[in-house]
Amino acid sequence: MIAAVDITIWLALGAGILSFLSPCTLPIFPAYLSYITGMTVKEIRGPQEIKVRRKLLTHAILFLLGVSMIFIGLGVGVSMLGQWVQGLLSGQSGIFLQRIASIFVIIMGLFVAGWLEWKGLMKEKRFHFNKKPVGYLGSIFVGMGFAAGWTPCIGPIFASILVIAGSNPTQGAIYTIMYVIGFAIPFLVLTFFIGSTKWLVRYSQKIMKVGGAVMIAMGIVLFTGQLASISNFLLKLVQDSWFANLG
Repeated sequence: MIAAVDITIWLALGAGILSFLSPCTLPIFPAYLSYITGMTVKEIRGPQEIKVRRKLLTHAILFLLGVSMIFIGLGVGVSMLGQWVQGLLSGQSGIFLQRIASIFVIIMGLFVAGWLEWKGLMKEKRFHFNKKPVGYLGSIFVGMGFAAGWTPCIGPIFASILVIAGSNPTQGAIYTIMYVIGFAIPFLVLTFFIGSTKWLVRYSQKIMKVGGAVMIAMGIVLFTGQLASISNFLLKLVQDSWFANLG
């Protein structure tokens, strides 16, 4: 059981990374940095001194703090809702919720890969600020607005994590935290190496198709109840490899 949970946690981490690399987040990443720091995109992408890098990273961390507050709050709320639903149901409630979650993940995977389209679902709703944020505190509020705005490509991916969290309430908060960590890692890395975004943007559509396919596969595995078996198989491979190296 532990191995099965571990795989879902790593998938939640990957979902966070995929959300950041989506075509509607990655291309506007320099603009967000420009907005929260008050620097121009040209200044951000130009030669940077240590002082400038420190400023960028500080604002980026505070922005991610705002994002985390919203995402983790939603994850905890959905986990509590899932626990309440399980309390109302009896017998096979866990299997029922898992089946519902798996179907939802498959559908969202089709949207992420671009094989299904629904303009209503993909409609972007962001909070817009008339003035630039004031200082470091403003970066937190912009992060909260970004998370609450549900940018198009983040919606289906994060919604899948929330549904999985609701189907497994005891691990729901962990899934959400790992999703946030996954979103934060490339954000911070690319803040430090801002020039790398051009290369990634070029391949973002292909990255989304691969990510969508992985989500569909994950949904099928959840629906068939084979997650534990696959986890145990992978765990056995790792253990055999480890013991072989020791020998």
